[in-house]
Amino acid sequence: MSSKELFAVVTIAVAGATGYIGGRLVPLLLASGADVRVLSRRRDKLRDVPWRSQVEILEGSMEDADTAAALCRGADIVYYLVHSMSGGTGAAWDFERVERRCALNLARASRDAGTTRLIYLSGLHPQGRLSRHLASRTEVGEILLASGTPTAVLQAGLVIGSGSASFEMVRHLTDVLPVMPAPKWVMNSIQPIAIRDALHYLVGAAQLPAGLNRTFDIGGPEVLSYAEMMRSYADAAGFRRPLVIPLPVLTPWLAAQWVNLVTPVPRSLAVPLVESLQHDCVARERDIAAYIPEPDGGLTTYGRAVELALHKIAADTVETTWATAHALSAPAEPLPSDPDWAGLTVFTDERTKTTPAPASQVWAVVEGIGGANGYYSLPFAWAVRGWLDKVAGGVGLARGRRSHQHLQLNDAVDWWRVETLEQGRLLRLRAEMIVPGRAWLEFEVTPAEPEDGGAGGSVFRQRAIFFPRGLTGRLYWLAVLPFHGIIFKDMANRITAAASRRP
Repeated sequence: MSSKELFAVVTIAVAGATGYIGGRLVPLLLASGADVRVLSRRRDKLRDVPWRSQVEILEGSMEDADTAAALCRGADIVYYLVHSMSGGTGAAWDFERVERRCALNLARASRDAGTTRLIYLSGLHPQGRLSRHLASRTEVGEILLASGTPTAVLQAGLVIGSGSASFEMVRHLTDVLPVMPAPKWVMNSIQPIAIRDALHYLVGAAQLPAGLNRTFDIGGPEVLSYAEMMRSYADAAGFRRPLVIPLPVLTPWLAAQWVNLVTPVPRSLAVPLVESLQHDCVARERDIAAYIPEPDGGLTTYGRAVELALHKIAADTVETTWATAHALSAPAEPLPSDPDWAGLTVFTDERTKTTPAPASQVWAVVEGIGGANGYYSLPFAWAVRGWLDKVAGGVGLARGRRSHQHLQLNDAVDWWRVETLEQGRLLRLRAEMIVPGRAWLEFEVTPAEPEDGGAGGSVFRQRAIFFPRGLTGRLYWLAVLPFHGIIFKDMANRITAAASRRP
């Protein structure tokens, strides 16, 4: 029986649908024909996902026994993708107790509801003493295996994809630090798995033989050290390989503080993740292959998984949204339910001005920007920056523009290129100057709503966007930030003022 034929007659519940794994699993289950019920602590976290109208949504916490019962009621299969590491702060945060209670609630609810299969994603771990994070994951798996409901516990290593906390640690550490002091266990063995492969096994687990109750180790085709992962990431991202210097004096706690300082991964996640890296995390068996065949083309190598995770960035996309997407075609890419700290670092300077001038007059000023008209703020500073760019081998400001008043898509405007043009509303310029990263300057003009200042006026929005490249890019942004505070504020004020003076 094919997955579509099987899933067409089952109801699947997913706890943790707003998490990194759950947000990517749900559309795959829907595409296979299943009726899907999802649980989220906050319903509004699912506001922008494209499949929101196709699922039944429960709001609540697995800490509540009634919520667990509602999740399992009528469900043939329940995916349990919940963790509580980020639910609190401080060393006193007892996430083990919370996870134990949630697991016991699920065990009881699934047994009472007659659920035929539980599927839980845990972590690869060695024998012996474990970190708090891995020990808690292991305990949850043991509770579910003892529940009386047939359970498949898939034990995965670091999951590689944009938005995964493990991958974001690799990404930001490598992007920022050309020389990296690290704990000695940065040389421990790790078996990462691409997000697409983890999803492949999760979907396949729904078709495991009835009554099968056990753990399965899952991992990618390579065993690497964390240092090798960072070097391979640098190769895929086009950076120079970092120099990793293992230091025996860095305790897990100190290393976690360092990760929290250098990366956007919150401390509540950084601490347990870093503690877990003290151990080798390698699959000890490959029994899953007897039940679920490998994906077409085989398991994804780490280097390929990184390339897939970086795909959106390589496409020069300034803003991406899944709100208009019809299906999840690339699970390594960002989702609107991913945490705010996930993805490539981006710096912005945003200005909004309301003006009594009609939108058409503001747009006329915007469309005439650059060339002889200049940029409406500190012309000497723009001239100096253009001269420096020219000396460095860039295009400078000498190109000017084709027309003083009108623009077309792909027109050159000094050191900019017209990337997006929606006449009367939106202009996005992509920088072609020499800069350690990628930059855009965006202008939007919309008629003012009554609450914005009355009929006849308009709202002008201006946004500078910068994706830094490595440490140099971040230092560049910090160096020019004081000037941006003057230049971009003055630009927004003078553009709206010029619009008001137009006949």
